Amino acid sequence: MLTSLPIANILTISRIFILVPYVLLFYIPHSWANWTAVALYLYACLTDYFDGFFARRRNQESSFGRFLDPVADKLLIITTFVMLAGTNRLSGVSLIPSVIILCREVFVSGLREFLADVKVSVPVTLLAKWKTAVQMAALSFLLADDMRGLIWGLHELGIILLWLAAILTLFTGYQYMKTCYPHIPFEGE
Repeated sequence: MLTSLPIANILTISRIFILVPYVLLFYIPHSWANWTAVALYLYACLTDYFDGFFARRRNQESSFGRFLDPVADKLLIITTFVMLAGTNRLSGVSLIPSVIILCREVFVSGLREFLADVKVSVPVTLLAKWKTAVQMAALSFLLADDMRGLIWGLHELGIILLWLAAILTLFTGYQYMKTCYPHIPFEGE
């Protein structure tokens, strides 16, 4: 079955399958485990780019891919936030941008699901792509916890980028709401 799938869908599926070893690596108290987790995360980030690239380049865009790609993205991001918080690499006030990002993800997912029912398409904006890139960079710095002793400011840079991603998240969430507002049926209408 897997061999008949387009390469874009195989990359997306692989992004979901790596989540199990990715999570398990957080519980192994060795430097190699942390670096392997970072490598898996970076692999997932790269496949997020390349699955869309291959789908467009080879004219293999599919309903399955359009469904699975955002699911794989959200699973990776949610898992990473939970694991970072669970291992105290993300705590205190630094959890606020995480909550903003996660709430926006749920909101936009619900909005997209509703709008699909009423046959309204909401394309991903350039700003949303930038938000994703900044967010992925932030999380990669926060995951590279073992480097804190070697490279000063790595964790802090991750936190700054996470706040920037949260600000971009608010803007993109507002853009989606503004675009979708005319299509939302309010009670009594």
